[in-house]
Amino acid sequence: MRCTKCKGTAQVEVRRHHTAFCGPHFLEWFEAQVDRAVRRERMFTPQDRVLVAVSGGKDSLVLWDVLLRLGYQATGLHLNLGIGGYSQESQEKCEAFARDRGAELLVVDIPAEYGVGVEGLAQLTGRVACSACGLSKRYLFNRVAVDRGFDVVATAHNLDDEAAVLLGNLIAGNVDALVRQTPVLESTHPGLARKVKPLYRIAERETAAYAVLRGIDYVLDECPNSAGARSLLLKEALNLLERDAPGTKQSLYWNFLEKVRPLLRTASEPVALRSCVHCGQPTTAEVCAFCRMTERVARKLQSRVAVSAARREPVAASSGGGGGPA
Repeated sequence: MRCTKCKGTAQVEVRRHHTAFCGPHFLEWFEAQVDRAVRRERMFTPQDRVLVAVSGGKDSLVLWDVLLRLGYQATGLHLNLGIGGYSQESQEKCEAFARDRGAELLVVDIPAEYGVGVEGLAQLTGRVACSACGLSKRYLFNRVAVDRGFDVVATAHNLDDEAAVLLGNLIAGNVDALVRQTPVLESTHPGLARKVKPLYRIAERETAAYAVLRGIDYVLDECPNSAGARSLLLKEALNLLERDAPGTKQSLYWNFLEKVRPLLRTASEPVALRSCVHCGQPTTAEVCAFCRMTERVARKLQSRVAVSAARREPVAASSGGGGGPA
């Protein structure tokens, strides 16, 4: 197999494009694909401040690396989810990446701010862990971006992610989610940050190849709570199709963006947003879902403290008339 550009030995094959590249030309192609996505979708400019959501995994660190190399003002934001050693390692990978490149990294420690990690948030509110985690991420990414004056939030959702989410939403008939699925989600409220996905043209296998060739050190393990997730099943089904028909994921997602979503968007009613009475973040209700979750957790934690204190309270001595020892 030869490199499409230099005819040297190829290291990475991109089957859906009928191309293959040597290491240097693959890196060049990869960065061009990301830059093309940013410019084509008008995601941001070199003058904009970009907040990159980084987990410590390959996709997010690759995105941050590419944006820095392309000259964008990219600051990382890591959320410590409080999932034991997994979260500790994830934060260490992000900190090492930032330190090696002289980049700015912001960290929000969820257990320190809210008393428990995402698993505790889930357990105390009857949610599944992924639900509490997703809600926390959406809220905190937006809050940090708005509070610190960033122009846009960039997440590392790749082509595989977007195709799997699309397939799931189509199966469920989730029209509202389909309307919102786009590489650029514009702000519709003063407290809502603009959100973009610069890797939407890139397959997961390609981000892994980029990370290896660039020597990016990332967390290899998946989140412990992701086992059995429906998204993994959808990805597996799409991988089977992609194996025999390269380009299936790309055709599914790009045709949706170009032909289907515009029709859904025209037929859908805009969602009216208001400010949460407690935190001011945008919501469709009086109190946003994140505030409802964290306030319920706070009440339960306070109740536990009160019960624990009551159990430790010494029993008062009886003042009855029983005779003591002479």
